[in-house]
Amino acid sequence: MLSPCHTTVDGYFREQVQHGTSAFPCACYYDDLSKEEVPWHWHNELEAAIVTKGSIHVVIGSEQFDLAAGDGFFVNTSVLHSCQALFPNDCRLHSLVFHPRLIGGSAESSFNQNYILPIVQNKRFAGMRLDKTVSWHKDVLDSLEEAWQACVQESVFFDLKVRYMLSCAAALIADHLESMHPDISPKQLRDSERIKRMLQFITGNYGEAISTADISGSASISESECLRCFRATIGTTPVRFLREYRIERAAERLSTTQTSIAEIAAECGFQDISYFTKTFREMKGTTPKEFRKNKGLSH
Repeated sequence: MLSPCHTTVDGYFREQVQHGTSAFPCACYYDDLSKEEVPWHWHNELEAAIVTKGSIHVVIGSEQFDLAAGDGFFVNTSVLHSCQALFPNDCRLHSLVFHPRLIGGSAESSFNQNYILPIVQNKRFAGMRLDKTVSWHKDVLDSLEEAWQACVQESVFFDLKVRYMLSCAAALIADHLESMHPDISPKQLRDSERIKRMLQFITGNYGEAISTADISGSASISESECLRCFRATIGTTPVRFLREYRIERAAERLSTTQTSIAEIAAECGFQDISYFTKTFREMKGTTPKEFRKNKGLSH
């Protein structure tokens, strides 16, 4: 059951990976973020993770924070999030992605009513950092690690233990929701919805010549509001995000097809091959030709 999680998304940034099975909707992952970051995505499942080595930068909705080994994070359902290594050295993450019904069961059950609905129906709660120095956070982290280990080992009754430990973690979070006083404002919630629309526009049109005005227009806001929204929500500009997204799609095409580099550049919105090569090298540390060669796809 243990595997690295290779995140793939649709045009809405919704993850296209099935986590676990319909009978046991939970999966555990062991990720090396120094090799591959977790890109922007969202899913209907809950997610929890623990940093086991190195340091990472996490963005959950409109919240951003850095985590060291022993810390972790929790993400609510349908919340846009991403994480990446802070430094290029070894950086590892234990993560669990599970559907709320694993804990909640039927809609009428006391488990669902008492421990799941207070979390998933709280639109002001996008998620949280789990700080190992905070006593009850440490209890959550310990429960998550036990669940992860049980999921990996798949020993007798492992599914019961995973469900129990995740239930303990969810119960602690639900019990502390009021005391946490999530300070997500209506404006931040609105920003989150706007950014989803603008990212959807970018993923659907990145091969075309699109401008900040086009991106802002997709969410019916001004260019200045678009810039503010991008900076506040994902910490970058729409132009930079577009450029990075184009390079990621180009890298994917270079890795999986024999299409010429010039054609891939054009398909990904780069009409100037020299600019494409320069940008690719800046972001990937190598030229498109060398990148393809390293993937074993050169002629």
